[in-house]
Amino acid sequence: MIYDPFQQTAIDYINQGFSVIVSAPTGAGKTAIAEHVIESCLKEKSGGVIYTAPIKALSNQKFRDFQKNYRDDIGILTGDVSLNPFAPVLIMTTEIFRNKILDQPETLKKYKWVIFDEIHYLDNQERGTVWEEALMFMPEHMRILGLSATIPNIKELCLWIESIHRKPIKSVIENNRPVPLHFFYQYNNEVSANLNPIKNPRNSKPNKTLRLIEYIQQHEGLPCIYFVFGRRRAEELAHDLSGFNFLSHQERTTITQMYKGLCRMFDLEQEPSAVDMYPLIEKGVAFHHAGMLPTLKEAIERLFTSKLIKVIFTTETFALGINMPSKSVAFDELRKFYGRYVRSLKTRDFYQMAGRAGRRGIDKEGFVYSRVNPFRIQPHEVKKIIYSPPEEVISQFNTSYATILNLYEKHRDKVLEIYPRTLHYFQSRKNRQKEALRLMDAKLKLLKKDGHIQNDMLTQKGAFAKTVYSYELLMAELFVIGALEQMDEVQLALTCLAAVFEPRKGQEILDISHRARKVRRYCEEIFAHIKEKEESFRIYPSSKMPYFNLSTAMEAWLNGTQFNKILKYTDTDEGEIIRYFRMSVQILREINDNKVSSAALHKRLGETIRVINRDIVNAENQLRKG
Repeated sequence: MIYDPFQQTAIDYINQGFSVIVSAPTGAGKTAIAEHVIESCLKEKSGGVIYTAPIKALSNQKFRDFQKNYRDDIGILTGDVSLNPFAPVLIMTTEIFRNKILDQPETLKKYKWVIFDEIHYLDNQERGTVWEEALMFMPEHMRILGLSATIPNIKELCLWIESIHRKPIKSVIENNRPVPLHFFYQYNNEVSANLNPIKNPRNSKPNKTLRLIEYIQQHEGLPCIYFVFGRRRAEELAHDLSGFNFLSHQERTTITQMYKGLCRMFDLEQEPSAVDMYPLIEKGVAFHHAGMLPTLKEAIERLFTSKLIKVIFTTETFALGINMPSKSVAFDELRKFYGRYVRSLKTRDFYQMAGRAGRRGIDKEGFVYSRVNPFRIQPHEVKKIIYSPPEEVISQFNTSYATILNLYEKHRDKVLEIYPRTLHYFQSRKNRQKEALRLMDAKLKLLKKDGHIQNDMLTQKGAFAKTVYSYELLMAELFVIGALEQMDEVQLALTCLAAVFEPRKGQEILDISHRARKVRRYCEEIFAHIKEKEESFRIYPSSKMPYFNLSTAMEAWLNGTQFNKILKYTDTDEGEIIRYFRMSVQILREINDNKVSSAALHKRLGETIRVINRDIVNAENQLRKG
């Protein structure tokens, strides 16, 4: 195989035994470097490879892609899927890898490399700490291949890793894309390569989506990925194209046959959402977002890779590592919600999505279209997004109670001495360092005061809590007061579901059963005490509150009700319901992994997992069918 210069440089470093971090634009060909590591290890039988990914959808796709070439040498572990878990090449989410480092380090002895896909996730506000902990605590015998979108402070990242592992790590930087991008703007309902301010925006014409799609089609820009920042918006825009037909008679015949076959394979033939999608599919149009059934999303992804979907309206997760390139990319707008407020797109996020334009080996160039509404964003702000350097990766370190408990078991009160090893310490000034250390110390003090640690040892409560990441305080309290031991299968399911569920802003809870109200009362009383303790120690962000919005839907599911019939019990999107049910299974498994519960509780936990994890909720079934 002939490699690009940056690929060859990275491969040469790998062959010399160095750890490597690669920074290159989306679509530049970073996966080829990961494949070299995998093929070399399998060929030489020199040790296994762990491949970590930030989202389960990407883990699943990598499993399918790699399985085509490496067959029985590939396995996957994602919390709700476990296939061939002792394979020499094991794909997993970064959380699973971090948990193995802390809980089961002996299981990693045979693995020589760890590949961190999308390593810039280090600065993700919610989950970046997981990447940081994985890099800090990974076994000394393992080497690193980090793959990232363009980040300007990659050398700082390498220096930090070198400082904690005392081994050299090489950086490889590629700033050019093999397929160049050309930028166009829809402004005043006209499409142009120039972006000049309108003197009087009040007289400007509104941008019409149909006008933009017509322009892209006329200029041979299909297929096109059209990014939006709202699920309902994606659906509405797709249905707005009902008057278009992008397919020839032969293409229409082919795509409808493919879609019907996929619906049969994934048991979607009677699902209303799959039936509603059909009139769009037969015209070469689709939408894709996290609120859809996972199996329907996979069917749409497969149709898109067949090149018969000409326009797909999708949210940004479609851009995250999933190999779905197109000739053009369009942005519905250039502002989005970032956690607490709406702001202009970050440059790195823009290029993560824009980088899907221009298919390597197929297109000589890619096209990026941005709709510009002068009442939402000014031309100079648009240019800043597109022409600024990407943002640096900044640590978001805020370690969990479970991590502290796992580390305390090994290091006792020296656990606080770990903080100077963090990227946060490496990047921060004195005041931020001081506050981060105070926060870590406050969590340790709370754990001691709350009975997780006594006489420099983990108590039974602490031993339980260390296995349940993110929900440790609530679950450990329910365990220690005997509530979990007294719960039946339904109550266990409702408790774990409430722990993971996150309602939309303003979402109301529907009526719930007497049994669910009893569990809610338990959980809310415990959470009130947890919140009070965290406030007294000035710990932030506080532990997540349990929400019982999906209780009635879960009870119906446990009683054997068909999935499409439980939707009437909630206003949560069907894809989100499945996601939360699967997350509940993962928490139940974590609780079941502890060694301090009674045999009776373990038995009930196993039965609860079995009853929830059926039919469309069972992610493993979906992957096997795929």
